[in-house]
Amino acid sequence: MFKMQLVVIVAIIAFVGQTQSFPSDNPDAHAEIRSFVNELKQDDGSYNYQFETSNGIAQQEQGVGGYYASGSSQYYTPEGQLIQLTYTADENGFQPQGEHLPTPPPIPEAILKSLEWIRNHPEENNEDQYDHKHDHHEHAAHAHAGHAGQQQIQLPSKQYLAPQAQQTLPVAALLAPVSASSGVLPYERKI
Repeated sequence: MFKMQLVVIVAIIAFVGQTQSFPSDNPDAHAEIRSFVNELKQDDGSYNYQFETSNGIAQQEQGVGGYYASGSSQYYTPEGQLIQLTYTADENGFQPQGEHLPTPPPIPEAILKSLEWIRNHPEENNEDQYDHKHDHHEHAAHAHAGHAGQQQIQLPSKQYLAPQAQQTLPVAALLAPVSASSGVLPYERKI
Protein backbone atom coordinates (compact mmCIF):
# COMPACT_ATOMS: atom_id res chain seq x y z
CA MET A 1 0.00 0.00 0.00
CA PHE A 2 2.84 2.38 0.82
CA LYS A 3 4.36 1.84 -2.65
CA MET A 4 1.05 2.70 -4.29
CA GLN A 5 0.73 5.95 -2.30
CA LEU A 6 4.31 6.86 -3.18
CA VAL A 7 3.65 6.33 -6.90
CA VAL A 8 0.50 8.48 -6.75
CA ILE A 9 2.31 11.28 -4.88
CA VAL A 10 5.20 11.26 -7.37
CA ALA A 11 2.73 11.35 -10.27
CA ILE A 12 0.89 14.32 -8.75
CA ILE A 13 4.14 16.20 -8.15
CA ALA A 14 5.25 15.51 -11.73
CA PHE A 15 1.91 16.70 -13.10
CA VAL A 16 1.91 19.90 -11.04
CA GLY A 17 5.54 20.55 -12.02
CA GLN A 18 4.66 20.28 -15.72
CA THR A 19 1.78 22.74 -15.49
CA GLN A 20 3.89 25.50 -13.91
CA SER A 21 5.75 27.75 -16.31
CA PHE A 22 9.43 28.09 -15.67
CA PRO A 23 11.21 31.33 -16.48
CA SER A 24 13.04 31.22 -19.79
CA ASP A 25 16.72 32.02 -20.11
CA ASN A 26 15.96 33.63 -23.48
CA PRO A 27 15.23 37.37 -23.03
CA ASP A 28 13.38 37.41 -26.38
CA ALA A 29 10.72 35.13 -24.91
CA HIS A 30 9.37 38.02 -22.84
CA ALA A 31 9.85 40.87 -25.33
CA GLU A 32 7.05 43.37 -25.46
CA ILE A 33 5.93 45.62 -28.30
CA ARG A 34 6.82 49.22 -27.38
CA SER A 35 5.36 50.91 -30.44
CA PHE A 36 3.36 49.89 -33.49
CA VAL A 37 2.11 51.99 -36.42
CA ASN A 38 0.34 50.67 -39.51
CA GLU A 39 -1.10 53.21 -41.97
CA LEU A 40 -2.57 52.57 -45.42
CA LYS A 41 -3.93 55.32 -47.65
CA GLN A 42 -6.68 53.98 -49.87
CA ASP A 43 -6.54 56.86 -52.37
CA ASP A 44 -2.98 56.28 -53.64
CA GLY A 45 -1.97 52.91 -52.14
CA SER A 46 0.85 54.37 -50.07
CA TYR A 47 1.60 52.82 -46.72
CA ASN A 48 3.77 53.22 -43.66
CA TYR A 49 4.41 50.77 -40.88
CA GLN A 50 6.83 50.58 -38.00
CA PHE A 51 7.28 48.70 -34.78
CA GLU A 52 9.78 48.43 -31.96
CA THR A 53 10.12 45.78 -29.26
CA SER A 54 11.69 45.86 -25.81
CA ASN A 55 14.55 43.58 -26.90
CA GLY A 56 15.89 45.98 -29.54
CA ILE A 57 14.12 44.71 -32.65
CA ALA A 58 12.86 47.55 -34.84
CA GLN A 59 11.43 47.69 -38.35
CA GLN A 60 10.00 50.48 -40.44
CA GLU A 61 8.93 50.68 -44.07
CA GLN A 62 7.08 53.08 -46.32
CA GLY A 63 6.17 52.97 -49.97
CA VAL A 64 3.48 52.57 -52.57
CA GLY A 65 2.25 49.00 -52.95
CA GLY A 66 3.51 47.34 -56.11
CA TYR A 67 5.79 50.25 -57.07
CA TYR A 68 8.45 50.91 -54.48
CA ALA A 69 9.35 50.51 -50.84
CA SER A 70 12.13 51.67 -48.58
CA GLY A 71 12.83 50.90 -45.00
CA SER A 72 15.17 49.71 -42.32
CA SER A 73 15.44 46.92 -39.81
CA GLN A 74 17.59 46.26 -36.78
CA TYR A 75 18.09 43.52 -34.20
CA TYR A 76 20.75 42.15 -31.87
CA THR A 77 22.51 38.84 -32.48
CA PRO A 78 22.83 36.33 -29.61
CA GLU A 79 26.41 37.60 -29.26
CA GLY A 80 25.12 41.15 -28.68
CA GLN A 81 26.11 42.64 -32.06
CA LEU A 82 23.67 45.20 -33.48
CA ILE A 83 22.65 44.34 -37.05
CA GLN A 84 21.22 47.21 -39.07
CA LEU A 85 19.84 46.94 -42.58
CA THR A 86 18.44 49.62 -44.87
CA TYR A 87 16.86 48.81 -48.21
CA THR A 88 14.95 50.03 -51.21
CA ALA A 89 12.84 47.96 -53.57
CA ASP A 90 11.79 49.45 -56.88
CA GLU A 91 12.07 48.88 -60.64
CA ASN A 92 15.76 48.04 -60.06
CA GLY A 93 14.96 45.24 -57.61
CA PHE A 94 15.70 44.77 -53.92
CA GLN A 95 18.81 46.70 -52.83
CA PRO A 96 19.88 46.02 -49.25
CA GLN A 97 22.70 47.86 -47.49
CA GLY A 98 24.34 46.93 -44.23
CA GLU A 99 27.76 46.46 -42.66
CA HIS A 100 27.03 42.76 -42.07
CA LEU A 101 26.29 41.93 -45.73
CA PRO A 102 28.98 40.13 -47.73
CA THR A 103 30.72 42.04 -50.50
CA PRO A 104 31.55 40.58 -53.91
CA PRO A 105 35.16 39.68 -54.63
CA PRO A 106 37.20 42.25 -56.56
CA ILE A 107 37.13 42.08 -60.37
CA PRO A 108 40.26 40.26 -61.62
CA GLU A 109 42.94 42.46 -63.20
CA ALA A 110 42.69 40.63 -66.56
CA ILE A 111 38.96 41.42 -66.81
CA LEU A 112 39.57 45.08 -65.91
CA LYS A 113 42.20 45.30 -68.67
CA SER A 114 39.80 43.68 -71.18
CA LEU A 115 37.05 46.13 -70.31
CA GLU A 116 39.46 49.05 -70.65
CA TRP A 117 40.62 47.78 -74.07
CA ILE A 118 37.01 47.45 -75.28
CA ARG A 119 36.25 50.97 -74.04
CA ASN A 120 39.31 52.39 -75.86
CA HIS A 121 38.72 50.50 -79.15
CA PRO A 122 35.03 50.97 -80.03
CA GLU A 123 35.74 50.88 -83.77
CA GLU A 124 36.91 47.26 -83.51
CA ASN A 125 33.85 46.21 -81.57
CA ASN A 126 30.89 47.34 -83.69
CA GLU A 127 27.86 45.62 -85.17
CA ASP A 128 29.12 45.78 -88.79
CA GLN A 129 31.87 43.34 -87.87
CA TYR A 130 29.25 40.93 -86.48
CA ASP A 131 27.15 41.25 -89.65
CA HIS A 132 30.17 40.47 -91.83
CA LYS A 133 31.00 37.33 -89.86
CA HIS A 134 27.34 36.31 -89.80
CA ASP A 135 27.06 36.68 -93.60
CA HIS A 136 30.26 34.63 -94.05
CA HIS A 137 28.88 31.76 -91.93
CA GLU A 138 25.53 31.98 -93.70
CA HIS A 139 27.26 31.70 -97.08
CA ALA A 140 29.28 28.68 -95.90
CA ALA A 141 26.13 26.98 -94.60
CA HIS A 142 24.36 27.41 -97.96
CA ALA A 143 27.41 26.13 -99.84
CA HIS A 144 27.36 22.85 -97.90
CA ALA A 145 23.57 22.47 -97.81
CA GLY A 146 23.43 20.75 -101.18
CA HIS A 147 25.69 17.82 -100.23
CA ALA A 148 23.72 14.60 -99.76
CA GLY A 149 23.82 12.99 -96.32
CA GLN A 150 24.91 16.17 -94.56
CA GLN A 151 22.81 17.96 -92.01
CA GLN A 152 21.66 21.42 -93.00
CA ILE A 153 22.54 24.24 -90.65
CA GLN A 154 19.93 26.86 -89.82
CA LEU A 155 21.59 30.05 -88.65
CA PRO A 156 19.63 32.46 -86.50
CA SER A 157 17.73 35.13 -88.36
CA LYS A 158 18.48 38.80 -87.85
CA GLN A 159 14.76 39.47 -87.73
CA TYR A 160 12.54 38.70 -84.76
CA LEU A 161 9.17 37.20 -85.55
CA ALA A 162 6.38 36.88 -83.03
CA PRO A 163 5.77 33.32 -81.86
CA GLN A 164 2.99 31.44 -83.60
CA ALA A 165 -0.23 31.08 -81.66
CA GLN A 166 -0.93 27.56 -80.48
CA GLN A 167 -4.30 26.13 -79.66
CA THR A 168 -4.51 24.81 -76.13
CA LEU A 169 -6.94 22.37 -74.66
CA PRO A 170 -8.43 22.67 -71.19
CA VAL A 171 -6.94 20.33 -68.62
CA ALA A 172 -10.30 18.61 -68.19
CA ALA A 173 -10.28 17.64 -71.87
CA LEU A 174 -6.80 16.18 -71.57
CA LEU A 175 -7.80 14.16 -68.51
CA ALA A 176 -11.17 12.97 -69.85
CA PRO A 177 -11.71 9.21 -69.43
CA VAL A 178 -11.53 6.84 -72.38
CA SER A 179 -14.91 5.67 -73.63
CA ALA A 180 -15.30 2.00 -72.77
CA SER A 181 -17.45 1.21 -75.80
CA SER A 182 -15.33 2.76 -78.53
CA GLY A 183 -11.89 2.87 -76.97
CA VAL A 184 -11.62 6.44 -78.27
CA LEU A 185 -11.34 9.62 -76.28
CA PRO A 186 -14.69 11.46 -76.12
CA TYR A 187 -13.24 14.59 -77.72
CA GLU A 188 -11.45 15.42 -80.92
CA ARG A 189 -7.92 16.66 -80.46
CA LYS A 190 -6.82 19.37 -82.91
CA ILE A 191 -3.55 21.12 -82.30
